[in-house]
Amino acid sequence: MTGNKTELVILVDEYDNETGTADKMEAHRKALLHRAISVFICNSKDEWLLQRRASGKYHSNGLWTNACCSHPFPGESNLEAARRRLMEEMGMKAPLRKLFHFTYKAELDNGLTEHELDHVFFGVTNELPVINTGEVQEWKYVEYNSLMEEMKRMPENFTVWFRMIAERVKMHLLSDVSDKKA
Repeated sequence: MTGNKTELVILVDEYDNETGTADKMEAHRKALLHRAISVFICNSKDEWLLQRRASGKYHSNGLWTNACCSHPFPGESNLEAARRRLMEEMGMKAPLRKLFHFTYKAELDNGLTEHELDHVFFGVTNELPVINTGEVQEWKYVEYNSLMEEMKRMPENFTVWFRMIAERVKMHLLSDVSDKKA
């Protein structure tokens, strides 16, 4: 919820067909499958942009994660939602492309459950974030191997979805490079 305004998420079936809408908090309390987006950003040095979620977030607060994530509004495309949230959370623009989508279900803190069909986007920019402190506590760029080592040592410092997809994002990026060389 933002102020007194109800924030709706798009409910979907396992094939990403829309089945209705629900209040965002209700969807998380009842573990309803809904559409989501996750955005990964790298700079020209192949460093990954991470954000630490603000302490006031309704779940996973204070944890490190990808550049941004959210839910498309009814009538909004996944790409439009990815661009909107990158600007709202990180104050940045970048050309984005979709890598893949996946479905996951994970229990979170505060009695909430993420049950999302998550569309994962990727972009490259050297623009530095101008963070929205209501969403983001801090940010950093990190080299991929260092990130993987840190996640192995302290997985509890990272969001559940980020731990699930970081390696898969890297595999997609590597396959893109090998496809271009072929």
